[in-house]
Amino acid sequence: MIQLQGDYLEGGGQLVRTALALSAITGKPFEVSDIRKGRKEPGLKAQHLCCIEALKKLCNATVEGAELGSTYLKFTPGKIEPKTVSVDIGTAGSVSLLLQSLLLPAMLAGGKVRLKIKGGTSGKWAMPYDFFNAVLVPQLRRYADIDAKLEKRGYYPAGGGEIDIKIKGKYTIDNPADAPKLRLVEQGRLVCIKGISHASKDLEKGQVAERQASAAKHVLAKLNVPVKIDTEYADALSAGSEIVLWALFSKREDELDVENPTILGADSLGERGKRAEIVGEEAAKKLLCGIESNAPVDAHTADNLIPFIAVFGGEIKAPEITKHSMTNVYVVEQFLGGCIEIDDKNKIIRKI
Repeated sequence: MIQLQGDYLEGGGQLVRTALALSAITGKPFEVSDIRKGRKEPGLKAQHLCCIEALKKLCNATVEGAELGSTYLKFTPGKIEPKTVSVDIGTAGSVSLLLQSLLLPAMLAGGKVRLKIKGGTSGKWAMPYDFFNAVLVPQLRRYADIDAKLEKRGYYPAGGGEIDIKIKGKYTIDNPADAPKLRLVEQGRLVCIKGISHASKDLEKGQVAERQASAAKHVLAKLNVPVKIDTEYADALSAGSEIVLWALFSKREDELDVENPTILGADSLGERGKRAEIVGEEAAKKLLCGIESNAPVDAHTADNLIPFIAVFGGEIKAPEITKHSMTNVYVVEQFLGGCIEIDDKNKIIRKI
């Protein structure tokens, strides 16, 4: 039984989500105590319980301590089975955080897995859906055919967003070493910038999506590359807005490298009293910082990729090593041994 300390480093739900994924694929049970001990409201929240319940369905697990506010969890996985799993977080809890638990097991399930998830598609402290789909998913297509569809946007506080993801892995738990390795250590040549600026329909009269996009384009104009930011308004249960940007690089002279893409992402969330122009500028400046760092992976994508590096191999370079990344390294070490090395240039490497 693997023992985990839930207040390690950032002391949030990241540790539990990563542990669930690695437990499911390795078949190793775990216990974790002091979950979110340092938070204002310690213990498991609704979105964490949804992660646990979803993994319970996907790998026929037995669970103890899965209650709201619980600071203890025991998870004993069974066999992963290809199936459809439907999850309703019931709040604006992030769908992308939920996917941190589900993606790796779904990709190694040995068949088709469909995930139908309701919750928040935009929010603080979590990767937005558009970021997930445009920046993270292209990296994971090395290992699985992934078809992600946004059915409905969900802003804070009501949530109500809906996504539908179909996953068919190319490899199994028995042969992960056959998969291509992640090799993201150089940016290459900046080719273009894309993005999406969206808002709820009640903000259309104020042209919020267009103003966010225009402000971002103004900041990014100095890069002298094509910038295409789509605008969109959506029916949603709560008012909200957001802009997500991503920069595409290539090591080839004539085209993008679709097999080993280099994509940096950045985002900014609209809030009451925060002008749309500030939202757009904020995202663009974040993206500029990422580009100027010369790293081919942004810090948020890096921490999400660590479990995949541990399983499939490779190396990536990030502009910084966050507490979330270090937390994921800690969890990986408990399940897979000391297989991850971080050097003094912020390279995250799967040791042979």
